[in-house]
Amino acid sequence: QLQLVESGGGAVQPGGSLRLSCVTSGFSLGNYDIAWFRQAPGKERERVSCITSGGSTNFADSVKGRFTSSRENAKNTVYLQMNSLKPEDTAVYYCAAGNCAYPTYWGQGTQVTVSS
Repeated sequence: QLQLVESGGGAVQPGGSLRLSCVTSGFSLGNYDIAWFRQAPGKERERVSCITSGGSTNFADSVKGRFTSSRENAKNTVYLQMNSLKPEDTAVYYCAAGNCAYPTYWGQGTQVTVSS
């Protein structure tokens, strides 16, 4: 059974950092792009980043220079490192597998709250 499980969310003060993990199972991670999306209450879902199967990354303008993404295929894990967090980064974060634009498989999400 194909699964993606996010972890690492939580509450942090502005300027702080969090690292989200997406642990996958049931498929060969190396063959898939992995995207990170987020959705804040009352807002549309936004793609934050994507790391391709080849390791290339791209990021939304809103997080460029603050977020990075990496993958460890041998550990079936993809990471989203979030630095210099802002209150507007508050959202539920999801990882998704497939292709960057229209991923097929989704995790259940992890809450990130940035507040003083």
